Amino acid sequence: MQEKKYKAVCFGEVLWDIFPGEQRRIGGAPFNVAYHLFKMGLDVEMISSVGDDELGHELLQKIKNWKIPTDHIQITGEHPTSTVIASVDENNDAHYDIVENVAWDFIETTPENQRVLSNADALVFGTLAARNEKSKSTLFQLLEVSSYNVFDINLREPYYDIRIINELLHKTHLAKFNKAELRMVLDFFKKEYKDEKDSIRYLQDQFEIREIIVSKGSKGALYAHENQFYLYPTIPVEVKDTVGSGDSFLAGFLSKRLQKETSAHEIMSQAVSLGAFITSQEGACPEYTQEDFLKFKGRHELSALSF
Repeated sequence: MQEKKYKAVCFGEVLWDIFPGEQRRIGGAPFNVAYHLFKMGLDVEMISSVGDDELGHELLQKIKNWKIPTDHIQITGEHPTSTVIASVDENNDAHYDIVENVAWDFIETTPENQRVLSNADALVFGTLAARNEKSKSTLFQLLEVSSYNVFDINLREPYYDIRIINELLHKTHLAKFNKAELRMVLDFFKKEYKDEKDSIRYLQDQFEIREIIVSKGSKGALYAHENQFYLYPTIPVEVKDTVGSGDSFLAGFLSKRLQKETSAHEIMSQAVSLGAFITSQEGACPEYTQEDFLKFKGRHELSALSF
């Protein structure tokens, strides 16, 4: 019997990151997740929009060259393809100047989008794509069709609204935070921070979210599934840059999590390993094969930490 191939749909921004002194790179957190899920062997669809301009056509062609489907990336003549001015500080952390009123701010709801969601195993989305009323409306309609909603919080000042985050969390099955975002969201809801376990339980209870991931940088990553907590260490690597490392972590996580019989150890080993592997390379979407990643993963045995 042929093994089931899982499908994920990623919704939101696809764009050009423009770094100082470099050629532009394709980016956008949802697309980065889609890229790595595709590399991990999943079927992937990206729901987004680009302008009917040179940058948009170039972006679509590059995605097609990677063999990633572009059927649900809309083309509009009314808004330009998104560009982001990116910079990297002395700690290898990326910062972004995100232009507004670009194509992915105006993603249309279509029967095709809803159809692809009805046959998918997960919908991945973030906060940024809900900054404009048009794409926000489309996202909320798709959330009603999807059976497994994955919210990568990914807060980018000033492009978030606590009321929208509250609504999105109520429709979420799996939420991903980094350490700073976890504290920020607790502050939004006037919840005192005590420790990570208390914070996670609060969010699980408040929003009926069964699964929460917290990426903790050099201190590893934490996965909570109902009342079970799994803490895994970071793999030490020579950091090239941290652009997209959280996106690759999430893709690694989902590439195993969607296989219902997979253990928490397999899920977290895949997530931490892929995040470290991409951090050791340049860019959010470097060229690599699944074999390259598996060789890297095979050199690093991981064990859970006590928590």
